[in-house]
Amino acid sequence: MDMTRRVSIFLVALAVLTIFEWINLGFNLADGHETSFYVVHGVLIAVNIILGLALGAVGVRGWMKGRA
Repeated sequence: MDMTRRVSIFLVALAVLTIFEWINLGFNLADGHETSFYVVHGVLIAVNIILGLALGAVGVRGWMKGRA
């Protein structure tokens, strides 16, 4: 499947926003919650950062393919 440069840039921008947002959430978690709260949010943060990295990889790959 071919991807336009516009779609590639959108995917990379979305990946950067997603990664930034979830890392920011990780730093902003307040103290005083149960351990399960931190475990659940830690898993959510990890999964969403991995998805953001995958999305960025697809966007960069599409962008590089469009340049060739």
